[in-house]
Amino acid sequence: MTEIRAHYLIETPLPVEQTAAAIASEQSTGTFMKLASETDAVTARAGARVARIERLAEVPVPSLPGARASGRARYTQARVEIAWPYANVGPDLQTLMATICGNLGELSELSGIRLLDLELPDDFVHAFPGPRFGIAGTHERLRLDGLPAIGTIVKPSIGLLPEDTAQVVAEFAEGGIDFIKDDELSANPLFAPLEQRIAAVMGAIERHADRTGKRIMFAFNITGDLDQMRRGAEAILKAGGDCAMLSLNWVGTPAVLALRREFPLFIHGHRNGWALFSRAPMLGFDYRVYQLIHRLAGVDHIHVNGLRNKFAESDESVLASARACLTPLNEADPRIMPVLSSAQTVLQVHDTYAALRTTDLIYACGGGIVGHPDGIAAGTRALRAAWEAARAGIPLATAAKEMPALKRAVETFERHAK
Repeated sequence: MTEIRAHYLIETPLPVEQTAAAIASEQSTGTFMKLASETDAVTARAGARVARIERLAEVPVPSLPGARASGRARYTQARVEIAWPYANVGPDLQTLMATICGNLGELSELSGIRLLDLELPDDFVHAFPGPRFGIAGTHERLRLDGLPAIGTIVKPSIGLLPEDTAQVVAEFAEGGIDFIKDDELSANPLFAPLEQRIAAVMGAIERHADRTGKRIMFAFNITGDLDQMRRGAEAILKAGGDCAMLSLNWVGTPAVLALRREFPLFIHGHRNGWALFSRAPMLGFDYRVYQLIHRLAGVDHIHVNGLRNKFAESDESVLASARACLTPLNEADPRIMPVLSSAQTVLQVHDTYAALRTTDLIYACGGGIVGHPDGIAAGTRALRAAWEAARAGIPLATAAKEMPALKRAVETFERHAK
């Protein structure tokens, strides 16, 4: 039988077998009591099953409140694998998520549950478009020549008028940036309507391209309802742009799918709000599942945070997220490009390359570029020099001796880090 399999980390005050069976029942044919309509034929057709249980440890305190009292003073943690018939879901991302997540966080049998991984049959994977461009298309569009795309973000995050935003973009373009994005806070503010902002920014990009031959990519935040996003996508294409940014958690995969199928745009996925699904260690789900769902829907780039970032995420988690994006689903998969950001500077470049052994990413820096004492162009040159050194196996300190812009960057950001 073709199956969908989900891997969970669970915690329960009850016998693990009982809890695993409750998960399988709740998310398929069962309810709180046996019904006459739940026949053997129905269960054979659509019932989920417990495929594997691995006990891990016992803890004295529940991770989440509200679990059913059992008279026991300890809670068992275990890895559990649940399998569903593919026919329950079919090629439907939304029903997939309702099936593998659904009401599980609310079950009183559980004091913790986290979705760790997901195995999907080929029929499911092939039913979705996936990235239109992905890593290879981004490299080709930006002419990266073996280096990451050096990216940045419009700052301040919100408050600029369209003409102010265009001026910021012009300065970044002159500084040699490859990629610029809107902030997630700036989609369609009343003082800077999206279509006016698109026209102003693309004017600056086209003027720079006419003069230099380099056409940077700008990810316009078109987050909104589906009609708004369609209008935004049309405005980007009309103005000569090619990239739309979406706040993935708030527009949902149906919106991503619609834009992927209807518009020939790079889709830049922002994960703001991700910690709501991930920060509690015994609740939510891992990033490998998150990126998989959005990769199938058609996202080309997706944020994964960065090393020694300003947020709560560990370096190990960041690297695992990036590796998940870089791992192909099948031979035809164009892969999704990870975006490393959040307080990134030249200081994290060597460690990032050493861990990932690839330049197939967008390395997005705000202060890591603008904070260079000699300006944006020097900040951009320093980043590229750091990546060239990392790729060549040259230590950062050695490379800095040979390049003044890199030396100044290292000194500046090391002082700031103290």
